[in-house]
Amino acid sequence: MSAKKRIRKLLPEISLRSHNRHKKPGTSPGTVQHIGKKHLEEIQITVHDYDLQEVREIPIDQIQKVQPYLEDASKTWIKVCGLHDIEKLKSIWSYFDLHPLIQEDIVNTSQRPKVESYENCIFFVLRMLSCDEDEQVINSEQISIVLGNNYVLSFQETDNDYFKPIFDRLKIENGRMRSRGTDYLTYALIDTIVDHYFHIIEYIADEIEALEDELLRDPGEHLLKDVHKVRREVIYFRKSVWPLRDAINTAIRDESKFISPDTKIYLRDVYDHMIQVIDNIENYRDMVLSVHDMYMSYVSNKMNEVMKVLTIIATIFIPLTFIAGVYGMNFNPESSPFNMPELNWYWGYPASLLVMVVITIVMVIYFKRKGWF
Repeated sequence: MSAKKRIRKLLPEISLRSHNRHKKPGTSPGTVQHIGKKHLEEIQITVHDYDLQEVREIPIDQIQKVQPYLEDASKTWIKVCGLHDIEKLKSIWSYFDLHPLIQEDIVNTSQRPKVESYENCIFFVLRMLSCDEDEQVINSEQISIVLGNNYVLSFQETDNDYFKPIFDRLKIENGRMRSRGTDYLTYALIDTIVDHYFHIIEYIADEIEALEDELLRDPGEHLLKDVHKVRREVIYFRKSVWPLRDAINTAIRDESKFISPDTKIYLRDVYDHMIQVIDNIENYRDMVLSVHDMYMSYVSNKMNEVMKVLTIIATIFIPLTFIAGVYGMNFNPESSPFNMPELNWYWGYPASLLVMVVITIVMVIYFKRKGWF
């Protein structure tokens, strides 16, 4: 696909954007109200229970069915897909005794990434960004993770299987995932989300490269609109990623019984990845601004070229207009010997034209030697 076609097709708009992404002013804290789109007909609950001996994946329709897995020594990951059925979600929250503010943040899908510690759990809010190469769209989805005592709860808006690689790793016998606790599983979920950011970085880099190629080859009027679209995407990406750096740093520094020192070492690696992502975002933001400046310079230079040509043409016609104006005056040569006697010359008209042609040629040669065109 050519750069121009890619630009006209690509330039993704962040999906899931809406102007009604916040609760009404004055609502009391902890008010549970789903703010977002309904993506699933029914909420899906899947239990991933594992220990050193085996891994089990069990779909359930009621949260009470998870009790046998929570009571044994195995580790349990409950994945919840869908946030529109508040009553069913309340049964899950009540079962795990989640704080009302956690409940509110889970269904309010416009939250910024953050980490909050509670008495019985640690709550993570992250934003999953994925790229649809076919539709040329960046999809945005809020992921909420609750790390408790030997269990992990994850909430997401859709049933997209972002964490399939994690479950595949759980199937590996004697693997690190099965031998470590649920804090390591939480790290793995966060690391997977951060890994998706690198795909977005590559996607944006390709789009900026396409813009630069288009700018150098054939910058049309549509290019400015395309540059602003990419710029909005970079800004949204930065807004979605930047707070996560501080959130992970908070999880590393805080003393918590839910995250072991060994797992914090891995979280520091995620923190390093976030620094790398943010550095790339800042670089791409500067690159987009540079493309914008280059385009405006191109437009300005093009306008200057047009003005230069028009100025040269006007300059050439100034002496010609002067000559024509002088001889256009209606003074009668018979009334005075000073009244344009050349009007009675036999070669007067051809001579005036010849003078105009000579002046034009001389000025053109002069302008060329000056390098003005």
